[in-house]
Amino acid sequence: MSIKLDQIDRKILDILQKNAKITNAQLSKEIGLSPAPTLERVKKLEQTGIIKSYHAQLDPNKIGMGVSTFVHVSLKGHNKQNINIFLEAINQIDEVVECHHITGSGDFILKVIARDISSYQNLMLEKVSDISVVDNLQSMVILSTFKDSKSMPV
Repeated sequence: MSIKLDQIDRKILDILQKNAKITNAQLSKEIGLSPAPTLERVKKLEQTGIIKSYHAQLDPNKIGMGVSTFVHVSLKGHNKQNINIFLEAINQIDEVVECHHITGSGDFILKVIARDISSYQNLMLEKVSDISVVDNLQSMVILSTFKDSKSMPV
C-alpha cells in the first residue's frame, strides 16, 4: 500500500536521504516552510513508516571488513518451514547484512561482509552451510563497487 506524497513530502525525503543529520531549521529553509509544519511533516512520514529509521553509513574497509560477497542460496525444499528455519538462523549472523528472497534458480541472495577471505571461509563453513535446510551455496566475491546508493528515487 503506497501513501500519497505531495511535492513537499518528496523534497523532504530526498533531502533527508542525502543528509539525515540536517536540522529542522535547515530543512525548513530548503523546502520553503516554517519549522513547525516542517517538523509535523517529518513526524507524519516517520509515523506512517515511510521513514523507517536513520543510520550512519560506514565504510567497511575502514572498519576492517575488507571482503564483501553475494551468496546465492538454495534450500533443500522451498516450503514455509524451511524458509522460517533459514531466516531464523540467518538473522543470528551479524556478517549477513542483507537477505533477499528471490525468484529464479535459487531461493535467497545474501550480502555478506567479513574481515578477510579466511574469516569469510570460516563463516561459510561454520555458520551458513551448517544451517540444516541449506542445500547449495554459490559465492560471488565483490571486486569493486561503483555505486552503493542507499537513496531511493522519490
